[in-house]
Amino acid sequence: MTDLRETISSRLAARYAQLASVLHELAAPLSDEQFWAKPFPFGNSFGHLVLHLTGNLNYCIGAQIAGTGHVRDRPLEFSEAGRPSKAVVLQKFDDAIEIVFDTINCQSAEDWSREFAAAGVDSHDRFEIALQCATHLHHHIGKMMYLGFELKRTS
Repeated sequence: MTDLRETISSRLAARYAQLASVLHELAAPLSDEQFWAKPFPFGNSFGHLVLHLTGNLNYCIGAQIAGTGHVRDRPLEFSEAGRPSKAVVLQKFDDAIEIVFDTINCQSAEDWSREFAAAGVDSHDRFEIALQCATHLHHHIGKMMYLGFELKRTS
C-alpha cells in the first residue's frame, strides 16, 4: 500500500514533468527570434515567461525549501534585454525542474506540512507552495499556447 507522502511526491513530480514537457513542445517550433518576440503591445514574450517560471521555481522551491541560495531578480525576468539563446533559457528551466524533483522526492510526511514563508508568496506550508508553483506553471503555459498561436498566425 502506498503511503500519502509517496502519493503526494509522485503525483507532484509527474505533474511538473508533464508541464515541463508541454512547455518544451510549445517552444520547439519557435526560432530564437520568435522566442523573444512580443506579438501583442501588452504581455510578455515566450522567453520572458520561461525566465519568470525559472525564477519562481528557483526561489520558492530551490531557495526556500532546498536551500540552494538562489537570489531572485523578479523584475529582470520580465525585462531581460540580453536575449540568451532559447536553448540556454530552456536548459536553465530544466535545471530548475530538476531541483523541484529532487526537493519533492526528499520531503517526509512531516516536511510537507512544515511552515512556509517567503517574500511575495501567500502559502502556509511546503505542500501548498509546491501545488501553487505547479498551478502557476500551468497558468503561464496557457499564455504560451496563445503566444504560439499568434506567432504562427503572423509568420
